[in-house]
Amino acid sequence: MEVKFYEIGEVDDSLLKFAVIVSEYQGKWIYCKHKNRDTWEVPGGHREENEDVSDTARRELFEETGAKTFDIKPVCVYSVKRNDESYGMLYYANVIELGDLPESEIEKIGFFPDVPNGLTYPLIQPKLVNRVKDMLIM
Repeated sequence: MEVKFYEIGEVDDSLLKFAVIVSEYQGKWIYCKHKNRDTWEVPGGHREENEDVSDTARRELFEETGAKTFDIKPVCVYSVKRNDESYGMLYYANVIELGDLPESEIEKIGFFPDVPNGLTYPLIQPKLVNRVKDMLIM
């Protein structure tokens, strides 16, 4: 499995199938626990038909964390290549206010000072978080 990063605009928008949002709240990273898994994952999800990928990011952030007020910005496009290559947009969000967690597939959220153990996608998510950290340092 290979993770690649691309500049925004370098990959055609129609190829972007999902949005992932590396999110911070009060200095800690937000991770979600899906009801059917015992692992943690970064908020994100698939783009709906005719949905702008930035709307996907805002929707998924709310649905998976309960974030009510936040600043969100695109970081880059990334791809995951197994047999074929799939593309998504990586975002960073600074969450200012959290509300109740909406009814969804997410059981709970957790707050971590760094990448937690027990990730759903351990070969992908640390690379995405590190890319966001690099962007924040610049």
